[in-house]
Amino acid sequence: YQPQQKLLNSVDRCVDEALEGIVSSSGCLSLLRGHRVVVRADLDALKGRVALLSGGGSGHEPAHAGYIGSGMLSAAVAGGVFASPPPASVLAAILCLRDAGVSGVLLIVKNYTGDRLNFGLAAEQARNRGVAVEMVVVADDCAFDRPSKAGRRGLCGTVFVHKLAGALAEEGCPLDEIVSKVTEAVKGIGTLGVSLSPCSVPGCLPSFDLPAGEMELGLGERGRERGNHMTNPASQSHLSLKSGDSVVLCVNNLGALSCLEISVVTRSAIRYLEGRGVRVARVMSGSFMTSLEMAGVSLSMMRADQEILRLFDAKTTASAWPNLSTVCISGTSYILDPPAKDMQETSHTEGPLSDVMRKALEAVCSSLLQRQEELNSLDRASGDGDCGNTHAQAAKAIQEWLPGHIVPGCPGQLLSTLAGLVQERMGGSSGARGDMVNRSGGEDMVNRRGGGYLDALCPAVEELRRLTTSPPGGHMAILQAAVEKAELGAESTRDLTARAGRASYIATVHVTLPDPGAVAIAAILRAVFEALGGQK
Repeated sequence: YQPQQKLLNSVDRCVDEALEGIVSSSGCLSLLRGHRVVVRADLDALKGRVALLSGGGSGHEPAHAGYIGSGMLSAAVAGGVFASPPPASVLAAILCLRDAGVSGVLLIVKNYTGDRLNFGLAAEQARNRGVAVEMVVVADDCAFDRPSKAGRRGLCGTVFVHKLAGALAEEGCPLDEIVSKVTEAVKGIGTLGVSLSPCSVPGCLPSFDLPAGEMELGLGERGRERGNHMTNPASQSHLSLKSGDSVVLCVNNLGALSCLEISVVTRSAIRYLEGRGVRVARVMSGSFMTSLEMAGVSLSMMRADQEILRLFDAKTTASAWPNLSTVCISGTSYILDPPAKDMQETSHTEGPLSDVMRKALEAVCSSLLQRQEELNSLDRASGDGDCGNTHAQAAKAIQEWLPGHIVPGCPGQLLSTLAGLVQERMGGSSGARGDMVNRSGGEDMVNRRGGGYLDALCPAVEELRRLTTSPPGGHMAILQAAVEKAELGAESTRDLTARAGRASYIATVHVTLPDPGAVAIAAILRAVFEALGGQK
């Protein structure tokens, strides 16, 4: 095994360079020379107030430097990746805040042995220098049946504590009052994490192995520490909630999940809580305390009364804190009805071609679904790999429509109907082209007086008849020739240079497969031909 590649200049200096990047881009932060300590640039604003200091190992960004600002932290101390910061740096941060004229310093510490020891040692040394220092330990982990001797771990619920304590400090509350209120709030905070992959410290192998198809439940912010219960109601680490309770929910990306996945998890979490009768007052969704590139998520909840919500909603300038609405999530309608359609749908009547058209549509849908992965595979060579999925969406829309509707006997009505289905369900450029072709073709047929199906499709049919050797009325031979030409045309796209679409951005040397859209069109024609009795 080789260590995972990372965009770093140096394993040894990655933390220092990261802190320099955070500070140099902020405009409101400063770095304490000789230490991995980030402080507010406007320290004078803290005079006479309680200052808040937190920190821990690096690799959990935006924690904790991202939470520095008015209404949250005054400073943060960073250790090495997943390593507690040394007490000398913690002490330097405390003394820096003391020199700014603060009335006291509150240390907000996650419950890890190294963090407690190093912050605790620095606190004692600061007290010996006459600084009023208190420490609140956050232990919000819900992954174990009964806490170990070290207690529950401190996880993303710590961010809630930053916010509550920061709001109280901004209001000018004394140190002892902040400690009392925050300590009580911590009892109502719980966090549980799940991951699809491990993470790896720069220069090292992954922290654990996870077989394909498995998830790790109950891990901590630094990797694997499995819990064995999750469903035992007697667990001492459960956050007990009952119907009618109000909570703040934090859906935290552990590092490598896409925004799409996080949004899906957020939806599920809200629905689950509301289904249990729990009132979701606020929701944070995003990256708040990560674990490098871990593909996972943690859910944190905090019981929320009106006072908690008031502090939670208080303004802050911390860059990593989300700009949330103060409207309660539960009970708020978020679905709007679409605008009324300009024209009512034309009623459809059966005709002599209805059964034939239904049979052809069923064959087309079946063919597109069977070739879904083939089309995706072709599209991966020149696009984003979803051509098969896009056509499958259209096929499924038609399949869902067929059982409850009359297939129009008029070809023009059929094309217009298909255009509507494609427009609603089929995305991508294929969907746009399909809508234009079906809609314009349908309108053309409806507007024509007389003429057959082929005559209405395009004037080229006469030229096609002229070029074929089929006798008059041999429409299957004409259709067979069209299918064969379409298949040859699709194959010939291997040699074409794309001038539009995603394929146009790819070097021609890398594109050696036929165009997936052309292959799909040929497959549609082949399915129609075979459904009408043509030879495979």
